[in-house]
Parts: sequence; structure tokens; C-alpha cells
Amino acid sequence: MDNKTNKDSDAKGLETLELWQKAMEFATDVCRQTLSLLPDEEKYALRHQLRRSVQAIPANIAEGYGRYHYLDNIRFCYIARGSLEETFSHVTLARKLDYIDQDTYQHQISNIQILRRMINGYISFLKRSKRGENEPSPSQQIMDDPLSYDLGDHTK
Repeated sequence: MDNKTNKDSDAKGLETLELWQKAMEFATDVCRQTLSLLPDEEKYALRHQLRRSVQAIPANIAEGYGRYHYLDNIRFCYIARGSLEETFSHVTLARKLDYIDQDTYQHQISNIQILRRMINGYISFLKRSKRGENEPSPSQQIMDDPLSYDLGDHTK
């Protein structure tokens, strides 16, 4: 990817990232379609955990995207992948407890499989492209000189 293409992509923002779009669609679908099927007694247990894990998927993809260094981005993609697997576990438990039917389960499992492939593909892309290689990485410290900021009295 040349510099111009990279800058154009950055200018458009997160909403152009296909992986984030798919993760948002999945989170929305689970929240709207699956959570409502869980019984009231699961409101503060399985329902809460499923909502938290599925919402963490696009949130971590977004946070990694905003870091502008491929190592940070990869780290947050790993976290998103972990949240995806946690979501898989919660959906599977909901099926085993007969809270959701087989069709709903298969629909969500199909989405999970697609997201697995997309996250793994994006991680591979980031490793190859080293996007943001010249930006500060997690291993580099940024030292700011506080005197370079105007700390004058602004209360007047």
C-alpha cells in the first residue's frame, strides 16, 4: 500500500474497515435477536456476560485501529478475538440450556466463524504491512516536556 492510499484510508476512518462493520453487525444482531430470548433469571448472569463480550469485539477492533501502530492494533485484535471466543462460549451455553433454538444458534455460529476468519486475516495483514511502523510503539516511551505547554493562568 502506498503512502497516498494509506492516508486516504486513514482520512475515511474506522467506519470503512470491513472487519469493524461486520463486528458491529454481529454485536447488533446478538443484542437485538439473541439476548431477548434468554430468560429473566439470566438478566444479571448469562445475558449480561453475553452483552459485554459481544460488545467488546468491535470496541477492541476500534481501539486497536485508533492506535496507529501495528503492534498495538494486533494486540487489540487478539483481545477482540478472545471476546469472540467468549461470545461463542456464551452462545453455546445458551443453546445447551435450551434458551435459544437450533436455528438461532446456527445463525450466530456462522457469524462467529466468519468473524474468526476476518480477525485472523486482519492480524496477518497488519503483520505484513506494519502499518504505523514509524509511530511510537508500545515498547517506546514518549517523553513530553511539560514546559512546552502554555500553563499560564487562564482564569482571567
